[in-house]
Amino acid sequence: MAKIAVIKTGGKQYKVAEGQVLKIEKIDLEVGSSVKFDTLMVAEADGTTLELGKPSMGELVEAKITLHDRADKVHVMKYKNKTRYKRNVGHRQPFTKVEITKI
Repeated sequence: MAKIAVIKTGGKQYKVAEGQVLKIEKIDLEVGSSVKFDTLMVAEADGTTLELGKPSMGELVEAKITLHDRADKVHVMKYKNKTRYKRNVGHRQPFTKVEITKI
């Protein structure tokens, strides 16, 4: 049976399964290296078994880093009428793309 897990990284929680590719907050490791994530919950995909950590179960989920990149630009505009005040700032958030290899 396939397993699903809930992991915590970068201050966020993700529901993952084996073979899944997801974008997470940037991790300072090289492309191709493997990383282990703190696991909060593991369950069977059909819902027969469920294991919960109190608060975590340890590092049970392994993933391989496939890409480091930056997201699309987000424009932040500030404007106040009648005062000649206008500011335009852009931001590109860095991210890491990982592929879940083992639960």
